[in-house]
Amino acid sequence: MYFFIFSLKLGILLSKFYSLIRLAHIINPVKAREGVDLFKTQAITFKSIAQAKAFTSYNIQVSLFATCFENEVEIVPDYFTLLSFLEHNIRDIFKGNNFPQLPFIDEIFNKVKEVDADYIIYTNADIALMPYFYEAVAFYISKGHDAISVNRRRLTYTHMSELSLPILYSDIGLSHPGFDCFIFKKELLNNFVLGKLCLGIPFVEVALLHNMAAFSSNPLYLTKEHLTFHIGAEVMPSRNKILYTYNRNLFFKTIYPVLKPMLSLQKLPYYALPMHKRALKWLLNPSLFTFNYLRLERLNVFKKMKYLMDEIRWRMLER
Repeated sequence: MYFFIFSLKLGILLSKFYSLIRLAHIINPVKAREGVDLFKTQAITFKSIAQAKAFTSYNIQVSLFATCFENEVEIVPDYFTLLSFLEHNIRDIFKGNNFPQLPFIDEIFNKVKEVDADYIIYTNADIALMPYFYEAVAFYISKGHDAISVNRRRLTYTHMSELSLPILYSDIGLSHPGFDCFIFKKELLNNFVLGKLCLGIPFVEVALLHNMAAFSSNPLYLTKEHLTFHIGAEVMPSRNKILYTYNRNLFFKTIYPVLKPMLSLQKLPYYALPMHKRALKWLLNPSLFTFNYLRLERLNVFKKMKYLMDEIRWRMLER
């Protein structure tokens, strides 16, 4: 009798162990000057990540990692594991320009290859989490999704000194069309094509989205869920024209041509919508491109027509 009870408890324990989901969340903290909005919002981000980890149940292992330049190490909270320092930034390419010390996204991801995890989570330093974020991620992973993108909610506040997590949690905010939180199987990193895209400038998120669509088997795009938030209602803030052009050219001339043959309409956002709604979403979303949509839609229609014609052919052969 005692042996039976012991075996039962051991079986339950082992089943819990083997169903463990290991999540590695990496961020790149930025040394912002006190008084700048990012100084306050980044502190909120750190605290929200700690709260979300504390909220997470036993069968989800969340490990927090950070990588930064050596001169920024003082801002990394002690509950993050600090990976090796970043060594390169955009000034290495634009020598003599007075650009910020902006890192390359591929170097950040090279750092996270050092960790032991099943899934990688990447968010910008100004993207805060709801307490149940990791629980929701684990749920979607359990449904067979090997890549997930989460769109943030936009919160508007004019007095930064009055912000507190409970107030921010309670604000549903506004939707955001961009993609800025990425979760994917760690093994997919070996396939990603990112080049030397500069972080903090548009087209980093575009490249990550298209890489996930190209290399994952069952991606999921959460565009309305209240899982992450950003303090600030802007959608397309002002940008450095030189760095924007650099990232844009790198994406369209180097990255997109490699990913293009592997992209399909079925693995990109909005596929489940009717064609007219899908077309409208693609036309309005700044992270997706009309020329790409038209090409993929044409291929999709051709594929369906071929299937229909083949089916008619086989039915005729049956007679």
